[in-house]
Amino acid sequence: MKHVLIWALMTGAMAEPAMAGPVEDVVAGADVVIVGEVHDNPAHHVVQTEVVAHVQPAALVFEMLTRDQAGRVAGVMAGDPAEAANALGWADSGWPDFDMYRPIFEASDARVYGAAVSRDVARRVFADGVVAHFDGDAAAFALTDPLEATQQAARLDLQFDAHCEAMPREALGGMVEVQRLRDATLAQAVAQAMQDTGGPVVVITGNGHARRDWGVPFYVARVVPDATVISIGQGEEGGTPDGGFDLVLDAPGVERPDPCDAFR
Repeated sequence: MKHVLIWALMTGAMAEPAMAGPVEDVVAGADVVIVGEVHDNPAHHVVQTEVVAHVQPAALVFEMLTRDQAGRVAGVMAGDPAEAANALGWADSGWPDFDMYRPIFEASDARVYGAAVSRDVARRVFADGVVAHFDGDAAAFALTDPLEATQQAARLDLQFDAHCEAMPREALGGMVEVQRLRDATLAQAVAQAMQDTGGPVVVITGNGHARRDWGVPFYVARVVPDATVISIGQGEEGGTPDGGFDLVLDAPGVERPDPCDAFR
């Protein structure tokens, strides 16, 4: 792993970083490495690229890709970057610039898996619930079980804050169910990738899905119980993402508009 590259981009320093060793140490021997991100932070994607380059996984699971898009990756990545982004329909996906993600694809010869939940399916979860729209054994992933009351309340609080307290808290239960669906779908892709390739598998996703307490690691532990799962969170400006991680890295923040402007 190119330690100096990671931490120079994250801290602006060119000295050998104190935390470089732990990154390698933490991921050593892991079957599944989940690397979180704040989606629009380029430094977080640099770290993901370097982790993939070091691990050289047999499979990569992307939150950002559907299964259909993942199936097209191998055929388009060798070409022009703009053409690759266009072939994947990236501009219509709502994710940040493809140029931030492209080096992750190029860092290994891993088989790529998509685990995106479409907007249409997410909308239907509000009316029908998570079980109706999970393409798998919902019971095996604990989706048939109601969340424990304390966790449900904590999740509602997070959604209330994320929506700038502009929506009634009690109306956000559907968002909690969508989050459960996204987590379980990512874990399902991990399980399939482990079955197909034997691992290791690296997962590229947001910090909210990478959290150990109720994110992807929780679901992977249910369906691939023998897998060693490592989760890396990435914060900004000294902030630590919630949910527990095996390692938390830090990076400078980026300028972004106030997300609450949309609710004003």
